[in-house]
Amino acid sequence: MRITRVELFDLTIPFVEPFIISGGRIDARRSLIVALHDDAGHVGYGESPPFELPFYSAETLAGARDLIVRVLLPRVAGQEIDAPDAVDAALRDGVRGNPFARAGIETAAWDLEAHRRGVGLGQLVALRLGVPAASSVPCGVALGIPEDRQPGTLTRRVAAALEQGYRRVKIKVMPGWDAVAVTAARAAMSGVDLPLTVDANGAYAWPADERSLRALDQAGLLYIEQPLAPDELVGHAVLGRTLATPVCLDETLTSAAVARQVIDLEGPRVWNIKVHRMGGLAEVCRVYAQAAAYQAELWVGTMPETGIGSQAALAVAGLPLCVYPSDLEPSSRWYGRDADVIKLTMSKDGRMAVPGVSVARLLDMGRFRAAARPIAA
Repeated sequence: MRITRVELFDLTIPFVEPFIISGGRIDARRSLIVALHDDAGHVGYGESPPFELPFYSAETLAGARDLIVRVLLPRVAGQEIDAPDAVDAALRDGVRGNPFARAGIETAAWDLEAHRRGVGLGQLVALRLGVPAASSVPCGVALGIPEDRQPGTLTRRVAAALEQGYRRVKIKVMPGWDAVAVTAARAAMSGVDLPLTVDANGAYAWPADERSLRALDQAGLLYIEQPLAPDELVGHAVLGRTLATPVCLDETLTSAAVARQVIDLEGPRVWNIKVHRMGGLAEVCRVYAQAAAYQAELWVGTMPETGIGSQAALAVAGLPLCVYPSDLEPSSRWYGRDADVIKLTMSKDGRMAVPGVSVARLLDMGRFRAAARPIAA
């Protein structure tokens, strides 16, 4: 197929409330949306969702936009492609890092292929890996650090999440907001048999914060997500052998090359898969194969993205190695009612359907046109 037209949009949807992690806060989901059109009238959509400031990754929204416009989109516009993997290869040539920028275009190529075949991304990814495709996935809630830093606020938020049916609770922690946060969450979960996890987004140092990490190790958690800085491969391997609670890798796990090093170090076996942090679905497939050989346990994280980018996350969350509930939540949780451009919903038993159609079939064009601003075509 030939890519006859490319489009880039700036999409902004305000959050209902600020989302605060150890490194910073965001008040709206601002993303870059890529649309790829082929010569047969099919279209694929992808999302590039880095934050505006580099507190989660080194890549920023402004940098991604510049690279997409000046370097990456010209590599696919007008070109003949035979598979999404070819787009992945074209975007990598001479480009170091910048996975969020690449993922916006790469996932659009996958969605274009899904549109051509009349299937959803979940079916396409499962077919690529030779595994069964799921029809739904279990959902976990991810609760940020309360703006008022009051334990009672977190307790109320956990209680509200339990009423909605989530299958796992995750709370953000950092030095000074860890033991108190776990206690606050447990106060709402008394008598409820539901896993609790914490996510530090790399806020701790080892061994400087050994006391705090050992306290978390005694908290009965399912796992401790990204306790150390992203480049602490050896530190995470050592910590994983020191603590009884499994350590989960998030920001550290950026590529198949890093996954190989984790395996060589006999590092953690719980992995958070974020499609856009890894540069797209082709790289996720490579990491998935390594996870299968290493017997790693997976689940899917989000930034969170809009309903567009969440389609790629849903596709991966339905794969057999994803054994824990993923951070996939209803659109209303982040944006309120009728604001997301693709409405995500969750059943009362905490599950979300994996669509059997492409993004173009799901996209509410009225909402998209109202919230998106064209950048380039």
